[in-house]
Amino acid sequence: MSNIDTLQIKTVIIANINNPNELERIYRNNKTGFTQAFESAYPDINENAVAQVWHERLHYKQEEISWGKKNELLFVVIVALTAGLMAKLPEIFSINEERFYSRNIAFIVFPFLIAYFSWKNKQTVRQLILPFITISLSLIYINIVPGKKETDAIILACIHLPFMLWAIAGYTFIGGNLKDAQKKIGYLRFNGDFVVMSALIVLSGIIFSGLTIGLFDIIHVDITKIYFQYIVIFGLAAVPMVGTFLVLNNPQLVNKISPVIARIFTPFVLVTLIIFISSVIYTGNYPYDDRNALMIFNGLLIGVMALILFSVSEVTKNDKSRTNLAILLGLSALTIVINGIALSAILFRLQEFGITPNRIAVLGANLLILVNLSLVSYKLFKIVMNKGEIEDLEKSMTIMLPVYGIWACIVSFGFPLLFDFM
Repeated sequence: MSNIDTLQIKTVIIANINNPNELERIYRNNKTGFTQAFESAYPDINENAVAQVWHERLHYKQEEISWGKKNELLFVVIVALTAGLMAKLPEIFSINEERFYSRNIAFIVFPFLIAYFSWKNKQTVRQLILPFITISLSLIYINIVPGKKETDAIILACIHLPFMLWAIAGYTFIGGNLKDAQKKIGYLRFNGDFVVMSALIVLSGIIFSGLTIGLFDIIHVDITKIYFQYIVIFGLAAVPMVGTFLVLNNPQLVNKISPVIARIFTPFVLVTLIIFISSVIYTGNYPYDDRNALMIFNGLLIGVMALILFSVSEVTKNDKSRTNLAILLGLSALTIVINGIALSAILFRLQEFGITPNRIAVLGANLLILVNLSLVSYKLFKIVMNKGEIEDLEKSMTIMLPVYGIWACIVSFGFPLLFDFM
């Protein structure tokens, strides 16, 4: 945020210090800007009772872990058990496990998260219509089309369906307000915290399971089969819900870990990409015939977007961090180059070997990421040149989220029909 904007908000805060409704409106529209401006204004208004309340609110740090209200905890337990029962359906009804999990693994996670987001945000029935219809149609569709054969198109549908449901979960998380960039950034940051929390829960579960099985093994009682059939299955199904519950009720637990990890690894990734691109140019080994290389490139593109997002979380707290912004700009620019290599490889394979569902899916994803990275790089460049704001950068990172969801929907629903019945 520029100094001019900070001064403007500071002036408005001082003028409306006895107007709580207006202060709340300003805060909800621009939390980062309000916080920075309030810090600047507080020395002039620190004797005002309203200002003192806002100061405590903005500086409050929750020390104890919150387990939510009783109703919320009960809701989470019931939903987690329901997810576990769904994960056991292949065993209960003698369904082919490989086919069931490949097509339905997303339905063991996202519908329950969507239900929790809706319940926690007290959303209306009208707000649930789109998620309910999408989930219902997806569940029916993926299990009946295109029959028993596992074609490339249906495999792609199975891969992209979780991304589509992830987008629907985000739609529910932000209350259906696609214009609210702050809420969309909040959803992306939630995902980072969720991954960290879930990883910690899984790691703890592995340690606990090893100790438990080891203890019973001491007395020559083999509980391995029963333990994995019930405890592990129900535990894994519960991880997403428990992780979400802990993150939303205790954001202070992990919300600093993701930015720190991103800040540590960003310079290393930048150096690695410089060496990699230099090696490609020097050796002339372009990945035109290597299918696995394209998959690695796609993973890299997603990883770089995540690094930029969580690095920006730290930069937002310190607008003077120009060095970090310059590193992020270099990283995004190099990633665009790598994306260009990947796109040229895809186009080469399309020309040499023809159109396939895999190549079209990868081409579409790479084009979307290229557009997103280009927008992010442009905003980073403007900030480095003192012509842009952090808020514009954050908006550029979220503007493509609905498009990703639409593309995932096209691949999930359209590709089996297009490629398997033509």
